[in-house]
Amino acid sequence: MMNQMKHMPHPLASRLLAIFALLAITFAAGTASAQATRRPRRESNANRKARIARTVAETYGHRWEVGGGGGYERFRSGQFQQRDNQVTFWASTLYSISPKLGVLGEVRGGFGKAKLANILPSGNILAFKPQISEYSFMAGPSYRVIRKEKFSASVFATGGLGLGKFDGDSKGLTAADIGVWTGTFAPNFSAGVNLDLNLYPNLAFRLSPNYLGSVYGSTFQNNKGINAGFVYRFGKIQ
Repeated sequence: MMNQMKHMPHPLASRLLAIFALLAITFAAGTASAQATRRPRRESNANRKARIARTVAETYGHRWEVGGGGGYERFRSGQFQQRDNQVTFWASTLYSISPKLGVLGEVRGGFGKAKLANILPSGNILAFKPQISEYSFMAGPSYRVIRKEKFSASVFATGGLGLGKFDGDSKGLTAADIGVWTGTFAPNFSAGVNLDLNLYPNLAFRLSPNYLGSVYGSTFQNNKGINAGFVYRFGKIQ
């Protein structure tokens, strides 16, 4: 009987063995869990890169793009007149030949009031600012230089025809009388940058600083402005 009692484990030793076994199991489980957690992180980075690549391909793989909005422009209404502030609108269509290269067609309009001199060369004194407007119909190449998941930048150069209305609100006076451009139709050309913030693969907000050259009245005009609006993309490049 005494020999059997000598070979029985001490209660404290049994508890220590049980605690040690529990700690060993907990440590092993934690190590396995940490390893299992690290693997998905590497897979997540790979999945993220693949997802971004798919989004970029989808965003810039559309065949067509239509957009429109408004803006601001500085325009000189006559050879001896000050530049006036104009409110503008624009509407465009892009046919994409590739994710980078496309053909851009655009219609623009500008509306403002001519800043006339108080005393004209004819000696007449004017106390009003006639409303003027111009319209441009242009087309040309567009090239996308930056293609990111959320942002893109394109440069464009277009040319075409402009229509100017400068004496429709001249109180019975002619365009020559009030010193504004006398031409109605004129060559127009433009260059600028389209900066797109992609809200979705098929929808973007656009900001477009641009230059517009016109030749009304056989005189060259340098006009600068900025447009803003939204662009919708659809179709697929085959």
